[in-house]
Amino acid sequence: MPANKKMLVLPGDGIGPEVMKQVRRVVDWFDKRRAVHFDIKEGLVGGAAIDKLKTPLPDSVLADALATDAVLFGSVGGPQWDTGDFSMKPERAILGLRKELGLFANLRPAMVYEELADASTLKREVVSGLDILILRELTGGVYFGEPRGVTTLADGTKRGVDTQIYTTPEIERIGRVAFELARKRRNKVTSVEKANVMHTGVLWRETMTRLHGEYKDVELEHMYADNCAMQLVRRPKQFDVIVTDNLFGDMLSDLASMLTGSLGMLPSASLGAPDATGGRRALYEPIHGSAPDIAGKDLANPLAQLLSFAMLLRYSFDLKDDADLIEKAAKNVLKSGLRTADIMQPGATKVSTTQMGEALLKELDRLAA
Repeated sequence: MPANKKMLVLPGDGIGPEVMKQVRRVVDWFDKRRAVHFDIKEGLVGGAAIDKLKTPLPDSVLADALATDAVLFGSVGGPQWDTGDFSMKPERAILGLRKELGLFANLRPAMVYEELADASTLKREVVSGLDILILRELTGGVYFGEPRGVTTLADGTKRGVDTQIYTTPEIERIGRVAFELARKRRNKVTSVEKANVMHTGVLWRETMTRLHGEYKDVELEHMYADNCAMQLVRRPKQFDVIVTDNLFGDMLSDLASMLTGSLGMLPSASLGAPDATGGRRALYEPIHGSAPDIAGKDLANPLAQLLSFAMLLRYSFDLKDDADLIEKAAKNVLKSGLRTADIMQPGATKVSTTQMGEALLKELDRLAA
């Protein structure tokens, strides 16, 4: 049967290739058991591309990304690429893809599996049942604003400049995504900025307040970013959807991830604007890094990468049942007591990257029987 869905796979550096390998096994399982077929291309990005092609984001990979239905990204970076020109950093690959694909909405769920509630550094009663979604604006703000750079002044000292810029349309489009997502969840949006000290924060609050007039069925609250960080640790279950800018979203989503016990458990989706046919460009990736200290040792947790693939099925191909199947299989594997090192608990059984992948495949077999 011919492939009917195009997917670009970019494993990247560090643990990226070994966790992506487990995804490819699940893709093969779907091909055989669910008649879900993919036309898959694979490419080099990040440090791997620098070493071989002298650039973190080759033109050919960008062209493939622009021509595909969805991109599944691993991780990039490592100490061997920390020196040198800023444009040659491995991380320029993911930033470049986000910008060129117009991926302005980053969805980062933070959900605590009941089986992992004790893995969090917070008390079980604080995090048990946690299910929040942080929506981060991804293509504007201080990471892209101009002017930017480091200059040498007349007296020999250096000055670094990064510029925070937002426009009304940029805020409106991420705001609409937040309200629409909240309607499918628990109908509450918390808009986060620093309107007390930043002009972009003032514009953000004004724009979200005005936009709320179109979504009066959804509760809207405003919160300063520093207070939001405190509240995520103090009482995280008060939140449903948090929407914020690029910088604060970067920080708050990492903070929220640790409420769940491990970065190795959390996926993310980065979505563009819908086109005339209703489709949209999208990239999916785990929020963990390349973890070079354990790369190649078969120790990494593959579940975040696998759950990112589940998000790809859900948002890019409207395969809700298949996405649910992967998520249920992951939950059942955890319930059985299997743990990789990052989520290891007393009484659990420690497994490798490969063994966790095998356990998930067996559970998929059981659920599909």
